[in-house]
This record gives sequence, C-alpha cells and structure tokens, in this order.
Amino acid sequence: MKDNLALSVRAGAEDSGVRLDKFLSGALPDLSRTRIKALIKDRRVASGGETLADPSYRVKPGQGFAVSVPAAAPAKPRGQAIDLAVVYEDAQLIVIDKPAGMVVHPAPGNPDCTLVNALIAHCGDSLSGVGGVLRPGIVHRLDKDTSGLIVAAKSDAAHAALAAQFSSHTLTRAYKAVVWGVPSPVAGEIAGNIGRSPANRKKMAVLRRGGRPAVTRYRVLAALGGAASLVECRLETGRTHQIRVHFSDRGHPLIGDPLYGRGVRRRTASLGESERGALARFRRQALHADRLGFRHPTSGEALRFESELPNDMKALIALLGAPDRA
Repeated sequence: MKDNLALSVRAGAEDSGVRLDKFLSGALPDLSRTRIKALIKDRRVASGGETLADPSYRVKPGQGFAVSVPAAAPAKPRGQAIDLAVVYEDAQLIVIDKPAGMVVHPAPGNPDCTLVNALIAHCGDSLSGVGGVLRPGIVHRLDKDTSGLIVAAKSDAAHAALAAQFSSHTLTRAYKAVVWGVPSPVAGEIAGNIGRSPANRKKMAVLRRGGRPAVTRYRVLAALGGAASLVECRLETGRTHQIRVHFSDRGHPLIGDPLYGRGVRRRTASLGESERGALARFRRQALHADRLGFRHPTSGEALRFESELPNDMKALIALLGAPDRA
C-alpha cells in the first residue's frame, strides 16, 4: 500500500490574507481547489504543529504549511446492478433522472442500494474518486425523497470543473414543488441564512444569527384549488434542504414533507375524506429537480436537460384541483 504524500509550502508576503484553500491550490497546482478543500476538512493540513480545518482560514506571510495527501484508494461501496434512468452520458460525466426514494450515497442507515452503488456498477473504473471514498463522482446531492436530475463526474478533471460551476453559481438548477397555500407575492425571492436548528439537530432552519447565506427564487405556476400551488424554484445557493426550509419558514411547507411540514390537519379541513386519505398516503416532499444546465467540463458546450414531473406529483396536482394560472 502506498504511503501518504507529505507536501510542504510556505506563504510569501504577497499571500497575506489569502484564503487557505486558494493559496494551497495555487501553490500545489497538481491538486484542484476542490481536492484541497476536502483535505483541509479531513484535517490533513497543519501549520506550526496545529491542525487547520477551515478552508477560509487567512494565510499569514512566512507561514509554513504541511499537507498530507493520502494515497488514492478504491471506492469502498460495492457496485450493484440497479436500473438507472440515464439522460446523458459520455466519457466525462453522466446525468441521471433519480427516482424518489433513492439515496445518493452510502451513509449510516443506508449502506447500499444507493445511486453511488448503481454508478459504480454502471461506470466501472472510470468513476471519479474526488468526491471521497463514499461519494465517488458525486458533485451535488438530492435528498432521498426528491426526484429528478443529478450529474456525476467520471473523471477528476470533470469533477473539479463541475464543482467550480456549482461554487460560482454559473449553472442552472430549477425545481418544481407543490406547496400548501399560495405564496405572496406570486413571484419573488426568499433569502435567509440556513443552519442546524438549535431546537432539533436533525433539522435545518432559517437562522437570524449564524448559518450560511441562502437564496431561493420562485414563481407560482398555478394555484391548485386555493389550498395549494405549483411553484417553480431556482437555486442561487445550494444549502441542505434549502427549498424545503425556506418555504416552511414562509408558512408554505411542501406537501408531504415529513420533516418540515406542519399544520396539515388544518390545511386539509376543507377537503373531502378521499382527498385527505390520498394526501396522507403522499409520504414524500413534493419536490422534483426538473431542469439542469451547465457547461461541459471538457468542450465548454452548454448542456441543458429537462425531466418530466413524476406520476405521483402529477396525480397530486390532479387531486388538488384543476390549476388556475397565477
């Protein structure tokens, strides 16, 4: 087994105040900034005997850094022959239309049968390992019960290029959601820092102090009988559970959301018994990633993909009534 690679670099006067990840990626051109960030967060960067874990740490002139780069290791998850809805694939990347219920990568409670397991079987040795041992090829995530489009990298170069587009917000991500009520105004922006809820660490929340900036742009596509509405959402940032948290905070939680939904009994009081029963059986957040657009990491070509609403969301919209265009 190969030993870790030990690298040493020292900051110059011109590097004063530069972010640690930016400085190291410039000083170590063989490592992408995405890889550098992962190493920092894995506590593999030290200075003066002190471990550094914050990529935004500001460098001081003359400061020395020791970077430990682990030898490349094969992905631990095993490949599993799971059917995938492949929308696009080439030597650099693959775009999948993920069904609701599929976890993206292995985690406690979901050790296998994930998208990663399926990708390992489908892509073989070409799958990028930059995403980490348990997340090879993964550039971004969708929640388990969110359906729709997701892109994975098949090479380290593609992973770095796609990650850069996510970081700079130069790609397009659009979602359709069915929310309770009709947001007012019918088009606008929801901005609010998102972080762990101080009341429940399993949930995220809009925080008045702390958290990370998050912006969701939306427009109501159709009012559904007054009780709910079909909404298009575009992400300017990509925080955990962002759409779900933002709309819940505004009093319009996503229908079926088991974590952020509230007041369901009150909202369904005007509906018939069969409608209430059908809504009770809709046990996932009504959220679908229907559009994804980005520049190809090698050719620079603008790629754009669309995904039709899944049948369960179509049935939900029909159940709530004929759409009244907003």
